Amino acid sequence: AEPYLVEKYEEDTKYWSKHDVTPSWTYFGAHNGMFRQIPASHREECGSYDPRRRPWFVAASSGPKDVVLILDVSGSMSDYGRLSIMKDAAITVIDTLSVADKVAVVTFSTTASVLNDQTMLVRATKENKEKIIAAINGIIVNGSTNFHAAFTEAFNLLSLTFENESTTGCNVAVLFMTDGQLTTGPGPQEVIELVNRKAEEFQTDFGRKSTVFSFSLGKDADEVVSKTIACNTNGIWVPIEENKGFANDMTTAMSSYYKLYALGLGDGGNKDFVAWVEPYEFADMKNKTGT
Repeated sequence: AEPYLVEKYEEDTKYWSKHDVTPSWTYFGAHNGMFRQIPASHREECGSYDPRRRPWFVAASSGPKDVVLILDVSGSMSDYGRLSIMKDAAITVIDTLSVADKVAVVTFSTTASVLNDQTMLVRATKENKEKIIAAINGIIVNGSTNFHAAFTEAFNLLSLTFENESTTGCNVAVLFMTDGQLTTGPGPQEVIELVNRKAEEFQTDFGRKSTVFSFSLGKDADEVVSKTIACNTNGIWVPIEENKGFANDMTTAMSSYYKLYALGLGDGGNKDFVAWVEPYEFADMKNKTGT
C-alpha cells in the first residue's frame, strides 16, 4: 500500500490506543476501480469487488444529489433480456445512494408514472431504497414509447421538490434510459424544447442546474433526442451496444454518472469535503459499518 495510507493508520493506532480502541479499516478507491485497504484482508482470490459501486465511494466522490431515474418500460424492453438488465442497472444506482441524496423513479411507455406514487423525491434511506428496489423488481413492460410524458412526470417531481424545499440543494441528475424510438405523444423537437425550457426554469426560479444523462440501449434506440438533451444540459450520452457483455456495460454506464460531479469537488468552497452514509452491509455481507 502507499506510504501515506500506512502512516495514517499508524497515527490512528497510536491515538486510539490511549482509549483501548483499535481503529477500523481505512479505504481508498480510485476512478479506475483500484482499491486499497489498511489493514489488508488476505484472500486467495482477487474477486470482483469494485469500490466504484459502493455507497461510501459514490457519496465521497459526488456529494449530495437529487436523482430521478426515467426508465423505458415499453413492449420492446421484453426483447433480449433488456428488462432484467435495466432492473439490475437501476438497482445498482439506487444501492449506491446515501442518506444525503434524494431520489425518485419514473417509468414510461404510452404514459408515465412514478414508482410508489411519490409526489416528490424522498431521502435515500435504507428503508426508502428497499421500497424503490422492490418496485423496480415488480416492473412489467407494455405499450409504446412516449418521451414527452416521461420528462413531464420527472420535471413535475423536481418542481414540487424544489417548491417544498425538500431538495438536497446540490446537484440534480436525471438518468434517462430507452431502447427504442419515440412512437407516441409530442415529437422529438417538442421533447427537446421541454427539457431545455425546464432546465432554464430550474436555473432561473430555483438556482438549480439540472443535468440529463442519457443511455440508448441497443441498435434501435433513439440517438437524436437522447444525445441532444444530454448535450444541451452538459450531461453525457452513452450508446450501449447489445453484445456479449452489454449487461455489464449497461450497469457500469448508468452507475457511473456521478463521475461528472467529482470534477473539482475538492476545490474552492468544497475543500476538505467530508461525506457520511448510513451504516451499510460490507460487500461480503457479514458485517456492517458506518463511513
